[in-house]
Amino acid sequence: MKIVLIGAGNVATHLGRKLVETGEKVVQVYSRSLPNAAELANSLGAKPFDDLFGLTAKADLYIIAVSDDAIAEVVKKLGQMPLEEKLVVHTSGATPSKVFESAPTLERTGICYPLQTFTKGKPIDFSEVPICVDAAQPADLEVLESLAKKISQHVYHVNDAQRAWLHVAAVFVNNFTNHLFEIGHSILKKQQLPFEMLLPLIQETVAKLDSGSPKAMQTGPAVRQDWTTTERHLTMLNGRGDLQEIYRILTKHIKRTHADNWKH
Repeated sequence: MKIVLIGAGNVATHLGRKLVETGEKVVQVYSRSLPNAAELANSLGAKPFDDLFGLTAKADLYIIAVSDDAIAEVVKKLGQMPLEEKLVVHTSGATPSKVFESAPTLERTGICYPLQTFTKGKPIDFSEVPICVDAAQPADLEVLESLAKKISQHVYHVNDAQRAWLHVAAVFVNNFTNHLFEIGHSILKKQQLPFEMLLPLIQETVAKLDSGSPKAMQTGPAVRQDWTTTERHLTMLNGRGDLQEIYRILTKHIKRTHADNWKH
């Protein structure tokens, strides 16, 4: 399969390398920055481009791996190219498939969303990354499922509504959780304590999820109804910006979630 990668960021980099590793052929890489396109293209044995209209119309698959706010613009431009019989997909978890409606000439469209946080310089085991696929036509869904199974052991058919909620859940467990790590880091830094002290706790919190549901694994003062401790913490956080409110909201939500347990 000849593939054109539209984008040279984190997702495009990891996805492109894995596709080439499994025997697929990336023929072109596009980026608005030619140096960025060249850096990725050179590592994939592809040609770099910074002009969408310079892309070949002879590839089999066009993968849009750009920021969410740039997808619509890319789709419109691809709709002006002779790609009627080509499969065009995007990799976003938050962008619905209706984005392709602005380019009715694109007759074969779909989604190939790898559910993971990517950083260019950090290696990742792509075989463990869940890949969510969907397509406008059943035959193209089969194509995407087949391709996804070459690079991952976890492939799911996920529709627009499911993918939107999946993305919300991902923001909670990844983006928000990482921000809580940042808060913890800031608190310890002010006390001249190393963040590394929290790493075993963080790692064990995640590891325990192999043994049961997050609700079953919940610990801490809120689930223990230790309101003396929570009030002490709230007092300590007084005047610390939004931290007191964040603590209060999360404590309240844990309390509500585990209320049934306390009744028995």
